Amino acid sequence: MPDLLAYDYAIIRVVPRVEREEFVNVGVVVSCASHKFLGARIELDEQRLMALDSTLDLEVIRDYLAAIPLICVGGEPAGPIGRLPQRDRFHWIVAPRSTVIQTSRVHTGLCPSLPHVIEHLLDTMVRPCKQNKMTAIRTA
Repeated sequence: MPDLLAYDYAIIRVVPRVEREEFVNVGVVVSCASHKFLGARIELDEQRLMALDSTLDLEVIRDYLAAIPLICVGGEPAGPIGRLPQRDRFHWIVAPRSTVIQTSRVHTGLCPSLPHVIEHLLDTMVRPCKQNKMTAIRTA
């Protein structure tokens, strides 16, 4: 059995109207200190988001979300936050906020491959659920 890597992750959310506490999961951020890995993927489903609030400025939301993967990479394009050490950038991204862009609590997991865990988290936590055959039979 391959060695398993310990990683931390959080789900990235858009909360159109913070007072209503409704949100759409739009991405994931994953950190693995032992492999010096910090990565994020965003998959914004604009139609789902607009169903919660049709007055949203999607261009602003896209800009805010685009900053997260840049911060993960670090360096000058990520601004002052990009100059922080990798682990500090992760903690900055997942810090609790009362804004339109939020993250879930940080969770920990074990995996054999970090790129695969990002894809798995997107499938299970961000992308719309796929209907399996048993669900289709029960609802028919």
